[in-house]
Amino acid sequence: MHYTLHQLEIFFKISQLKSITKAAEELNLTQPAVSIQLKKFQDQFPLPLTEYLGRKIHITEFGKEIADTAENILEQVASISYKSAAYEGKVAGKLHISVVSTGKYVMPYFLSDFMKKYPGIDLTMNVTNKSEVVKSIEENTVDFAMVSVLPSHLNISRIELMRNELFLLGKDNPSKSGNHLTTKEFKKLKLIYREKGSATRQAMESFVDQQKFTNHKKIELVSNEAVKQAVIAGLGYSIMPIIGIKNELKNKEVQIIPIKNLPISTNWNLIWLSSKKQSPAAIALSNYVKENKMEIIKKHFSWMEDRSLLP
Repeated sequence: MHYTLHQLEIFFKISQLKSITKAAEELNLTQPAVSIQLKKFQDQFPLPLTEYLGRKIHITEFGKEIADTAENILEQVASISYKSAAYEGKVAGKLHISVVSTGKYVMPYFLSDFMKKYPGIDLTMNVTNKSEVVKSIEENTVDFAMVSVLPSHLNISRIELMRNELFLLGKDNPSKSGNHLTTKEFKKLKLIYREKGSATRQAMESFVDQQKFTNHKKIELVSNEAVKQAVIAGLGYSIMPIIGIKNELKNKEVQIIPIKNLPISTNWNLIWLSSKKQSPAAIALSNYVKENKMEIIKKHFSWMEDRSLLP
């Protein structure tokens, strides 16, 4: 057999994404180039690694075993590079971060200059809902997580990043007075919720319950972007973090609806298990965020203090 590391990388990426097109995009290759390398790799085995059902590619059981082996080989090769960099006094290694979906508007700004400073670090950032983020910390599969609500059942360390405020948003203000929405007016709104497991969903449900509102008209969507687009389209109203609607507020596509007991204020936090032995890459990120967070907030998030965006 004469397969190459390049072929191993391509096959492993295909097995992850279940798509030649997506693998090509992620590896910055053309789709024909990926298909050719997959065929050359496949031709070296007596059993098929993939099969097609309709137009969709599937990984065979034998292919899954080869993919697992390929992953181990690629990790060992990467570790050689990391060890080499360490002997040269450079910080290198893998860094895994899990971020709640609205945190995608925040975390990249804390990582951008850090990744430029440490080019030997390979970053994986998974964006999902709160329950999955907490699960990744609980199972120790990530170095850090970014959350706005701290998991009380875990012994964690944290770096407080910045304020997170949630407002009631709509395409227009349904208040007859054009001012603060009354309880009676709120009860008539069709509310748009995030999916269960989302911290934004929990905050919204908590607000509705605490105010003793009985609102039965609701829509449920599975991402912050989907909720935002639904609000812009006029499908309903939602309680959302202001961090994700900067341009929409400035362009007057949505507006903040004043109502008693809003906004809800929390804080974004970078957290990790207190018992976790941090890698050099993780220690470097902790130190970088502590030293630079105020400058990053001032540079990228000062717009949140712009009162002209608020009612």
